[in-house]
Amino acid sequence: MEEVLEIYAKPYDPKNPVVCMDEQPVQLIGETRVPIPATKEHPQRVDYEYERRGTASIFMFAEPLAAFRQATARPQRTKADWAVEVAGLLDTRYADCETVTLISDNLNTHTKG
Repeated sequence: MEEVLEIYAKPYDPKNPVVCMDEQPVQLIGETRVPIPATKEHPQRVDYEYERRGTASIFMFAEPLAAFRQATARPQRTKADWAVEVAGLLDTRYADCETVTLISDNLNTHTKG
């Protein structure tokens, strides 16, 4: 933990950015009934019943000191998906950087295949 805190304490350097990465599985849901519009007497009424329409994985990259955040959605979360997301970021936004420090948790997809 101390190593991560030391990395976060470094000053901003655009040639050596610190990028945080995480992902989250989400349910894709849809409404089963049309909401009742608001009136002068009542706010909009929404039925909380929903229909499940599958799942997805949200990948989020943030560079706090540069005020940068990027989120993408993919149908699944595998090592290959993670590698494609990281490569895409390195090949575009960070193509001219000397080094990029990537901070992520210990999820099993965050390792070499």
